[in-house]
Amino acid sequence: MVFVLILMSLNDPPVPVAAPRRASLAVVAVLLVVVAGVAVAATAAYYSTRPATVAGPPGSLHLTDDLGRSVTVPYDPARIVVLGPSIMDIVYRLGLRSHVVGVDCYAAADGGLAEDYSPDQIQLWQLSSSMCVQIGPEFAPSTLAALDPQLVLAATIVSIPEVLQITDNLGIPVVMLQPPTLSGILVDDSLVGEIFGAGAVANSLNAELAGALYNATNFTSNQFTLPTVLITYSVDPSGYWSFGPGTFGTSLIEVAGGASISASATTPYPELSPSQVLTDDPQLIVYGVGFGLNESTYAAGPDWSSFGAVINGNLTGLDSNWLTEPDPTMILDGLPALQAAFYPGTG
Repeated sequence: MVFVLILMSLNDPPVPVAAPRRASLAVVAVLLVVVAGVAVAATAAYYSTRPATVAGPPGSLHLTDDLGRSVTVPYDPARIVVLGPSIMDIVYRLGLRSHVVGVDCYAAADGGLAEDYSPDQIQLWQLSSSMCVQIGPEFAPSTLAALDPQLVLAATIVSIPEVLQITDNLGIPVVMLQPPTLSGILVDDSLVGEIFGAGAVANSLNAELAGALYNATNFTSNQFTLPTVLITYSVDPSGYWSFGPGTFGTSLIEVAGGASISASATTPYPELSPSQVLTDDPQLIVYGVGFGLNESTYAAGPDWSSFGAVINGNLTGLDSNWLTEPDPTMILDGLPALQAAFYPGTG
């Protein structure tokens, strides 16, 4: 589950600044339409000049991933490992499930598949323990090597040193996919489509996603006052984990029409102390549920009952996957649900 993975990543070395990327002209045109007036600067900075995917040696492609890494990958690989539910969502929607031989798991004693994937995802995507690549509590490269993949598609569930370990020691190329904005999901759809020769399917999916983004941004652009909100995906005795600048979570909040109290934090994934929440006094609190989290979990958090939104009953629990997985489902299901929470009675 991504909110756990984010906490893991906080101990990793800083992620390098992504190199400029250039999407196809068609994708750029769509992005300019759907993000008009919403997070324009972040979107433009990320997508303006991504180097195009080009042919490499026979049967291969040269591409640039979301961390700005240049990677040579096999074209239409038959055996891939997917490390991250957000990427599995893309792969499944592009009709590529038959290529997947492995997915991220925790050790069996620490929850196995269920630590990263919901029961619905496990059933829909036909995942099994035999596909497990152990990424926690410690990464076990041997579980990946045993599956003999030709390519790994990974979210930042895997740290940079671990990626280099896979590439250098095992000789398996790794493509990192972690879009910082909702529009980045469309670009990643296209990139995966290019790798597998599934461009037409990716274009069809992106048309659906662009429509959903357009509807959301069109609604948001007509709101004169945006509600102040706290979105939290995990809690501990010190405070409430949320999204800071340059993250897909902040992009989600902006497109849905909210003003995040953590948007100007000094880290991408800040933990807000109860005093910070009390000072900013958000009108609405949205919390992630599932994977063992529910309203009672947050209610046990520090000073929860003192927050104005709690006192006034302005609380909404949403599926954690909708809030923490930058994938098509976040746009198609999570975005409308969040917008309905921000503007009840307008759906």
